[in-house]
Amino acid sequence: MINFAQVGNDLYTGKRSIDFIGRQKTWYALSAVLIVLALIGIFARGLNFGIEFSGGSEFRIQGVSNSQDYEQKAQDAVGEAGIGGNVVATVVGQDTVRVQTEAASELTDEARTALADAFGVQEGAVSASLIGPSWGETVSQQAIRGLIVFLVLVTLVMALYFRTWKMAVAGLVALLHDLVITVGIYSLFGFEITPSSMIGFLTILGYSLYDTVVVFDKVRENTAEAFANKRMTYREAANLAVNQTLVRSINTTVVALLPIAAVLFVGFTLLGPGTLLDLSLALFIGIAVGAYSSIFIATPLLVDLRRKDKAVVELDRYVARHGSKGRSTPTRDEPRPDGAPEPVVVGADSSGAAADEPVDAAYRPVHKYAQAGPRNQPKRAPKSKR
Repeated sequence: MINFAQVGNDLYTGKRSIDFIGRQKTWYALSAVLIVLALIGIFARGLNFGIEFSGGSEFRIQGVSNSQDYEQKAQDAVGEAGIGGNVVATVVGQDTVRVQTEAASELTDEARTALADAFGVQEGAVSASLIGPSWGETVSQQAIRGLIVFLVLVTLVMALYFRTWKMAVAGLVALLHDLVITVGIYSLFGFEITPSSMIGFLTILGYSLYDTVVVFDKVRENTAEAFANKRMTYREAANLAVNQTLVRSINTTVVALLPIAAVLFVGFTLLGPGTLLDLSLALFIGIAVGAYSSIFIATPLLVDLRRKDKAVVELDRYVARHGSKGRSTPTRDEPRPDGAPEPVVVGADSSGAAADEPVDAAYRPVHKYAQAGPRNQPKRAPKSKR
């Protein structure tokens, strides 16, 4: 049985390692496929904007005892009232049917009467609301403006915090990656985009940014240490940072998705379309995509952006030139660099057991008395006493 605690500890210490940076082409290819599919959905199928953006009339029929063939009933009733265009009918909860049409204007009363007859309810059980297209246009403009301001502020804050614009660019690309794929999924599956969905999109950007900043903070810590002791390359230090934060990212994502999945299940099975369902759907898709980009896209892209930096090139050359001399001597349980000689144990402690820290064969062996400590050194003759 897998011991996840032990696996997480091994990933943090470097005993086990997943080569996220070395396989960046695989992650880039997978993201490219997802982005292409998302763009095809956005430009070919278009986005299914809700009535709040496009404008129109909405009717809610309450107390429906028989919702069988509700779509056809709604279509026939709206057509009988003289309202043309597309008709969208959905079941909300247990006994309510929502019907969205083009702006009914003066035909609202006729539509209410026809819908009441079609579903066998009193005319008072049918409520009607009219949403003008100007209101939806204002909502769209405010949402786009908020998104632009958010991205600009995120770029500035990340550049100031990490003191390098390349980290800000990598984080921004990961955010756009999440946004495009999430919107593309909405387009491909025909999910309705409402103001609640827009709030969800902005929320997932904040979550993705938080996860990326945590990973980048560990990358900065590891790479600063690599520049100081020159024991590993920039790429190795960054890959170690991703491994060290992997378990934390997975745990955070799972903990966030479980309650959202519960709300999503309740929304689909019991409540039907509404604010709760729209918000939870956007959050579920976005958080899952955001966790992927933080692990597989942001850090590999950062390493590629800094590959030709003078300091990074000099560090890689130094480590490649000095090899194991520039690194700490591994113990028995740690993997050794390719081509490095096996360690030779020299000396023993007072109990006769081999020393815990082996001595590398590439270096001059240490005398057994120095290896075991002063307790086993030969006794010297006492000084003469006068």
